[in-house]
Amino acid sequence: MLTVRPKDAAAAGLSPAGLHRAAQAGRFERIARGLYRPADAPAADLDWIEAAARRPEATLCLTSALAYHDLVDTIPTTVDIAIPRGHRTPATTGAITWHHFDRGTFALGRTEITIPGTDHKIGLYSAERSIADAFRLRGALGYELGVNALKEWLRRGGKPAHLIELADQLPRARQPLLQALQVIA
Repeated sequence: MLTVRPKDAAAAGLSPAGLHRAAQAGRFERIARGLYRPADAPAADLDWIEAAARRPEATLCLTSALAYHDLVDTIPTTVDIAIPRGHRTPATTGAITWHHFDRGTFALGRTEITIPGTDHKIGLYSAERSIADAFRLRGALGYELGVNALKEWLRRGGKPAHLIELADQLPRARQPLLQALQVIA
């Protein structure tokens, strides 16, 4: 177990108060309120850990997912995390931007990956889903993000037919994506 909560401290051989004392002594580091990990644990993205711990369905999306797939040069200032619409946005201390995606399409293009250096898993949208989302949310993200990701994806051998098939299942994604493909091709 690489992360510990006070309620699970007994599994680590500590009481909740003992966990707090161990954190004060430097044997555990506090990731966020009620979430600790051993000080000698491997390096990991603490914001990803916090998001996965707060919401099991947390999924890397938008700019964060495009950066993970190495489709954009943009370095996100916050981690973009999607959760199903209707779920409460958790209180977090990390640099996390929470997005609420429709429950009917939430699982579309979603897989899970293990957060490096931890025992936690976090959701990740596929490159195709992330590109489609960038086009459908272009008003908030900027049009260039989706275009740049699409160009890089096509350069790597991406299949437009598969992308359009996925975009057909998302609202407001198909038309701007088709227009971009016509201009690029």
